[in-house]
Amino acid sequence: MEIERKWAMPNKNTFNIKPIREFILNEIGDNQIWIDPFANNNKLASITNDLNPECTSDYHLDALDFLKNFNDSSVDGILYDPPYSPRQVSECYKSFGMNVTSETTRASFWSRHKKEIARILKPKGKAIVFGWNSSGIPKSLGFSIKKILLISHGGWHNDTICTLCQKEE
Repeated sequence: MEIERKWAMPNKNTFNIKPIREFILNEIGDNQIWIDPFANNNKLASITNDLNPECTSDYHLDALDFLKNFNDSSVDGILYDPPYSPRQVSECYKSFGMNVTSETTRASFWSRHKKEIARILKPKGKAIVFGWNSSGIPKSLGFSIKKILLISHGGWHNDTICTLCQKEE
């Protein structure tokens, strides 16, 4: 496993941070289907989704509903940059008038996404997972970690950890 550490200014749009953008672009291959369930206005993936109807994404669905639209083993890669904490999930849902329940603020929120990701990724498919930890997509779902990029933002800012996971054959 390769681990790399870089420094960059924080940005609420994760993919506009230069080393993160480069990390992503180095993994996305030509003629591959990549999806992004939390795209905001990013267009790095082939198919994009964001809950915010004002974003320029292809779809405006809850991320889990978006992931459920794909057939088994039909996607080459996924950019998975969800809200990093239960508080962020709650704020996001409330900002669009959606109900916040215990289901949306538990660890199962991310677990359900990761199970869908495991279902829809092709064998050897890649998941680039962003957050405050390097857990990525678990081994129990058939993944191994190939690379970790740690972006230190300095001061009181949390680091951004980018974990490249690959689905086993």
